[in-house]
Amino acid sequence: MTELSTLAVAAQTRSAEPDVSTALSERRCLACGLSLDRDGLIRFVVDPEGMIVPDVDERLPGRGLWVSADRDAIETVLRRKLFAKAAKQAVRVPDSLPQQVETLLTRRCRELIGLARRAGQAVFGYQKVRERLMTRTDGLLLEATDGADGECRKLRSLAPQMQVVRVLSAAEIGASIGREYIVHGVVQSGRLADRLVRDASRLRGLRSPVPFPSQPAESM
Repeated sequence: MTELSTLAVAAQTRSAEPDVSTALSERRCLACGLSLDRDGLIRFVVDPEGMIVPDVDERLPGRGLWVSADRDAIETVLRRKLFAKAAKQAVRVPDSLPQQVETLLTRRCRELIGLARRAGQAVFGYQKVRERLMTRTDGLLLEATDGADGECRKLRSLAPQMQVVRVLSAAEIGASIGREYIVHGVVQSGRLADRLVRDASRLRGLRSPVPFPSQPAESM
């Protein structure tokens, strides 16, 4: 989808464009051809050498080429050579492009967790998280993908309505705050938490699904 300028948006009538904010937040996915919310997409650009470069920060100059944050979608674009078709030029695409996107999103998630800790907007460790949930259940609950199911269930039961991010390993969460391993954390509501939710959701599409711990069966 061509990005709309401010003047172009202003020129639309209310009947023709009932929700301008929705139109501006959507981009066309090259893989499926549908206009989707950009929060679930990855932006790519063509660099001066003709190389396709992932732009997860959405700051690089040039026309954006958008693909759903999903490994299968990216591989579909590569297989069908849709980057070159959309860019209307010859392009070079690294074989490791899906892995590059995963690495960049992992780094972003780790950086956001580190920022939240330094800003005093996060606590970590089972006991500290438990104490936090006993008094406040707002924010975002972090769980390592390799965390113990029993502990995760116990903490989640204290805040059943709380949003859970379960996409990083204990080593990855730990590295975010200078520790070896961290399984549990809470990030308070706010801009950092919102950004982490978006990037974690996009990262999940690049990684194999990790099931949530199931509730134990009731005793008969």
